Amino acid sequence: MWKNSLYILVLICFGIANAQETNLKFLVGTYTNTCKSDGIYVFDLDLNTGNTSLYEQSSNVVNPSYMSVTADGKIIYAVNENGAESTVSSFKYDKASSSIKLLNKQEAAGSDPCHIINDDKNVVVANYSSGSISVFKKSKTGSLNAASQVILHKGKSKNPDRQSASHVHQVQFSPDNKYVLATDLGTDKIYIYNYNPTSEQEVLTIKDSVSLKRGAGPRHLTFSPNGKFVYLLQELDGGMIVFNYQDGILRKLEETQIVDDDFKGIIGGAALHFSPDGKYLYATNRGSVNDITIFTVQADGRLNYKASVPSGGKGPRDFAIDPTGAFLLVANQNSNEIQVFRRDIISGMLSPLPRKIQICSPVHIVFIP
Repeated sequence: MWKNSLYILVLICFGIANAQETNLKFLVGTYTNTCKSDGIYVFDLDLNTGNTSLYEQSSNVVNPSYMSVTADGKIIYAVNENGAESTVSSFKYDKASSSIKLLNKQEAAGSDPCHIINDDKNVVVANYSSGSISVFKKSKTGSLNAASQVILHKGKSKNPDRQSASHVHQVQFSPDNKYVLATDLGTDKIYIYNYNPTSEQEVLTIKDSVSLKRGAGPRHLTFSPNGKFVYLLQELDGGMIVFNYQDGILRKLEETQIVDDDFKGIIGGAALHFSPDGKYLYATNRGSVNDITIFTVQADGRLNYKASVPSGGKGPRDFAIDPTGAFLLVANQNSNEIQVFRRDIISGMLSPLPRKIQICSPVHIVFIP
């Protein structure tokens, strides 16, 4: 009798383990000032079907538009984009219950933070409206200390409506963690900072900057999985620049774009991400297009245009590809929904699933490690 019971127990345990392997949790950051939203949401993705289900949500978190999760998945850092009253928050995430508990928050030391990264020592934030970068030291519990360093960019560029002052739009660690790269939409530059994680007041020191075409509006960049190339998406003209990268130095390799040469509509380049295998690069375009451009990545880093796929909504802000590469989820901010695509791992093509996640003003999607 006990042998049968043991056999049944083994089957149950195997079933639980198997279920865990085919389901992944992901976070959605939202704007809370345009419609009804509680801030950060935790969803489950079934890797067999693409079905999603809501697990948990935060309470009374203001505009957590972008987030960054620790490598162990236990702490979430989020910007609270709220003009001059903006803050940065830390949350404890419980994997067993999927609950989100506020640890603390600090003043952003800048206006409208729009991007955030973290490592073992620091949290670094890009403040869009004030054109600045804020650095926060972590406590042992993962909570945030007050900003220890603030770097203010100065300058402007060609577009009087969008580039009358600096607008830092993203910060990104280099693969070796020796540098932090910052895109500045307002000045049409990429800034490269030396990263000194243990320093108390000079975590970031300027190494160099790269000037780009005036009026292009650099928004987001990403490193290739092998760390040899950097890809930059420009918001205002839809340009995509490929750089050779080595030890904090960028050298332009190629320039292409996410719109046709004769395109006359409104351009709104937003986010770009690699497929897990590094063979495909995807970029979203808002404005009057609302699509996802797919590029094939060559061995030498250059890009070949493959296709453009409708995003399934309006305002595709950011998106995420699950770690297996099977699904792509895009946050259509202006139509208040997330479109789930099944992704062909071989061809890189996307097929929209009929079901969508209805959610207020989604901005950022992050899979939990």
